[in-house]
Amino acid sequence: MHSSSPKVLQTVLGKPLLGHVYTQLGHVPQALVWTVVGYGADQVGTMFTERQSGFVYQHNQLGTGHAVQLAWPQIMASGVTHVCVINGDTPLVPVTEIEALVLQCSTAQAGMGVLTTILDNPFGYGRIIRNSTGNIQAIVEEKDCQQEKDIHEVNTGVYIFDVTQCTPLLGSLNCDNQQNEYYLTQMVSLCTEQGCAVVGLALQKNTFLRGINSPQELVAYEESLRDQIVAQHQRAGVIIRWNQSVVIGPDVTIEPGVEISGPTEIYGQTHLAAGTHIESHCWIKDSILRACHVKSFSHIDSSQIMAGTTIGPFARIRPGTTIHQNARVGNFVEIKKSTLQAGAKAGHLSYLGDCEVGQDANIGAGTITCNYDGAAKHRTIIRDQAFIGSNTALVAPLTIGKKVVVGAGSVVTKNVPDNMLCVARAKQVNIDRMKKKSQTGE
Repeated sequence: MHSSSPKVLQTVLGKPLLGHVYTQLGHVPQALVWTVVGYGADQVGTMFTERQSGFVYQHNQLGTGHAVQLAWPQIMASGVTHVCVINGDTPLVPVTEIEALVLQCSTAQAGMGVLTTILDNPFGYGRIIRNSTGNIQAIVEEKDCQQEKDIHEVNTGVYIFDVTQCTPLLGSLNCDNQQNEYYLTQMVSLCTEQGCAVVGLALQKNTFLRGINSPQELVAYEESLRDQIVAQHQRAGVIIRWNQSVVIGPDVTIEPGVEISGPTEIYGQTHLAAGTHIESHCWIKDSILRACHVKSFSHIDSSQIMAGTTIGPFARIRPGTTIHQNARVGNFVEIKKSTLQAGAKAGHLSYLGDCEVGQDANIGAGTITCNYDGAAKHRTIIRDQAFIGSNTALVAPLTIGKKVVVGAGSVVTKNVPDNMLCVARAKQVNIDRMKKKSQTGE
């Protein structure tokens, strides 16, 4: 992948490949999941801390067979009868087909099952060799193919193993190959030699089930998945204009009646409620939006925007922010870890960090909350119906009382009680410049 990050952490629509796999496996009731991690294990663990209890560490990368050998003691101890092995770079886990393959293995009392797919161009992939009964008798890798090159059925790297039948065979894997690695595909021949049937279930032209092995394949899969997701939302009643330039992540939920204009990107655990309107050139992640209007070039991250609110254009809403009903955040306003109560307004050119703005309060243009003293962050509280004049600096920690008016250009460093007029600036002095020049003889 030409990247310092492990392949399974490469993102598709804002989500790591391994995250896609976990999501799909989550659809299997009561599934136990073990993850064998090798290269970049620390990075994978940091990204998926909640999964670390199921991690098995492969300190030396000795092949897929070795990886399964390391996990096998935990698999046996769990008491499961069948185990599915799938590559972490295979985001399109076909849960329904895997369940069907498990049933096929169980019914046939097979030792192993292989999920396959049909490719127009099978170059580079192991070919599936079936016997006269339709069972799989071998998987021939590309470098070893001769007449087998004409076969279009290939191995996807998704396997089902009968734990009882395969336990004595797994230890027989060898590394007698050019890479000196233990290949899981050898289990096919081991099962066949011991009289254990190997069944196969073929999927028709599932291009991306075989895994992602290059930046080009990563982008191609992302584009394919994007098309599917956008079309799915359109069928469900979402109006998406210029849909070719709209990107929607797989975990985003959108109610019918939402309108989105491209180009726009929406990622993570975002929820858009009915009545929400997203204009073009917006970026939204992990946020809840309820019947609000987000104008062009706005950025919303890990925040909640309530009904009747207008955001932007050119607004930046940073994590931990809640904007309540009928509030307004205008152009070039940045808000971080703050709450704007119902009806509050910050029309333009302001920074509000670590603060609470009360109902119907007005924040004038150029107002900033000075929330950082060089060592720690401090909060600013602006009570209901306060009016903050333009170009005001509010030095936290600070409380501005109800219905307070702060004069434009003030630098406020002390709390202001309710119903006060606060002017915190030097008195204006007008000096006659011409008089000064005549006295100096200039």
